[in-house]
Amino acid sequence: MKTNRFMEMALDEARAAGERGEVPIGAVVVLDGAVVARAGNRTRELNDVTAHAEVAAIRMACDVLGQERLVGADLYVSLEPCTMCAAAISFARIRRLYYGAEDPKGGAVDNGVRFYAQPTCHHAPEVYSGLNETESAGILRTFFAEKRELP
Repeated sequence: MKTNRFMEMALDEARAAGERGEVPIGAVVVLDGAVVARAGNRTRELNDVTAHAEVAAIRMACDVLGQERLVGADLYVSLEPCTMCAAAISFARIRRLYYGAEDPKGGAVDNGVRFYAQPTCHHAPEVYSGLNETESAGILRTFFAEKRELP
């Protein structure tokens, strides 16, 4: 099993999001080996469809660093990013993307539109999938199983 301390932090953010009633996805931005930002989904809390973990972490990192791009930064996220998040990662010029579980239905990196493989994509990060994949998928499966059990 591939694991990583930054991915563990992303999973902590995912669990916290799930406890708030959000879809349990977490993200961590790392620059030069230091955590710059970490976030979980907050779409329901903020009534904002763009408040995905990746976008929230990117926004926070840009604010902390006082810049619009994150050249040289790495992003760890518990689930394969959707098209919106893949675009934000590209526009932020993230160096490397590490993600846990694949998302055959909503993912846009290795599934779906395969955003970074499109000729219109100006910047594609290096992509590494499968970090803590079983745990990442398990958090999501448990969350949705519990939702189905509610009256």
